[in-house]
Amino acid sequence: MSALPSEKAPGDRKQAPARNLPLILLSIAVQAVLGLLFGHIYDVRIFMATGYLVATGQNPYLPRDLSAVFHNPAFQNITTVGYPPPWPLVLGAIYRGSYAILPNFLAYNLAIKIPIIAANVGLAYLAAALIRRLGADAAAARKAWIFVLLNPFLLYASAAWGQFDSIVALLALSALLLLDSGKIKSSAILLALAISFKPTALSLIPVAFFYLKGKSSLQTFKYYGILLTGLLLFSVAPFFIFRWDPGPILQNWNAHFVVGGGLSFMTFLELARDSYRLAGIWWLAGWLWIPALGLAAWSMRAGIVDFADLLKKSAALILVFFLTRAWVSEPNIILILPFVLILASVGELDRRALSAIWVLPLIFSFFNTATAQLFFPSLPVIMDKMLKLAEAYRTVGLVAKLLIVVPWQAAGWWIVLHCLRRRPARPTS
Repeated sequence: MSALPSEKAPGDRKQAPARNLPLILLSIAVQAVLGLLFGHIYDVRIFMATGYLVATGQNPYLPRDLSAVFHNPAFQNITTVGYPPPWPLVLGAIYRGSYAILPNFLAYNLAIKIPIIAANVGLAYLAAALIRRLGADAAAARKAWIFVLLNPFLLYASAAWGQFDSIVALLALSALLLLDSGKIKSSAILLALAISFKPTALSLIPVAFFYLKGKSSLQTFKYYGILLTGLLLFSVAPFFIFRWDPGPILQNWNAHFVVGGGLSFMTFLELARDSYRLAGIWWLAGWLWIPALGLAAWSMRAGIVDFADLLKKSAALILVFFLTRAWVSEPNIILILPFVLILASVGELDRRALSAIWVLPLIFSFFNTATAQLFFPSLPVIMDKMLKLAEAYRTVGLVAKLLIVVPWQAAGWWIVLHCLRRRPARPTS
């Protein structure tokens, strides 16, 4: 177990509040503006609809025509939310506390982003604290703190886009910190909650086994027993408690296995076949991440030696999952971003790896027309014009995406190989 240094990280109580407050306020102000004016037409529209359905006692996993509710034709043929119950339940509470009281479209859009903005700020403090925990100086921790508060990609993919991967990252990192601190029960509960918010965190499931390996079989059994119980409680129990019909989910359980594209190795599919569907033999690509994660986990069989190694192995598993999935959305990368940031800040990874992790997805998003789709809440006419322009140069955009994915894959696999290297344990004090 790593020892905590006596010095506090930037932003902790020992630091002068006046030094940190302007940056915190600046970050929150920028995120609030982004959260108010922008939102992805697909994701935010579904989140708004989900909030209404949950708040009014309806099943959020059944499609509805809600154009009359929001007085917007974009809600006429809306699909259902594709995430487990925790996020829909949060959205239901947000609807009751915002749109149900003040039916303002932009205010509701901002309200949905409030938990995301809070998670971004929390992630900045947690990253700084973990960097200090690993022995880096206060200057390195403060740089990382500022990086999270003002990083263009993070703010774009969370506060502007409306995706909540920063919540997942905050929960996942907290779970690892608790695991290293010997708090098995709390760690398992937080990891179960992270996975239940968004299953991208499932790649961390094997980590506890190799960390606890050789220490205590009872603790290992306890950890996974609590993890499984938490997953059932957070992801399954709400269907019975709120009497939601799980039929649509069971019928479309393989939705993420039959499409390819986004920031993945299958990006060429849209260019070659003019389709996202994994038809024919291509369906195997949708399952590639399972054996890939298995092989990566097997390479960790010697165990995990300390907290730095725990973060490195976790980063490797997350990246293997992303690099071998047939479909990866740009906001998903938020989960790996703080891991690479921490490791780069303490000298475990090259700083160029950190740049590649966030710069390439940000550029990719522009050619993926996601930037244009963010104008949905405030400037839909601008959005339509930008999308038409993108369609006119569609082939150019597809080629550009493919060219970006190549260095993204190269950088990702370099990080994976570096993180899976075996190294001796650090001395503890």
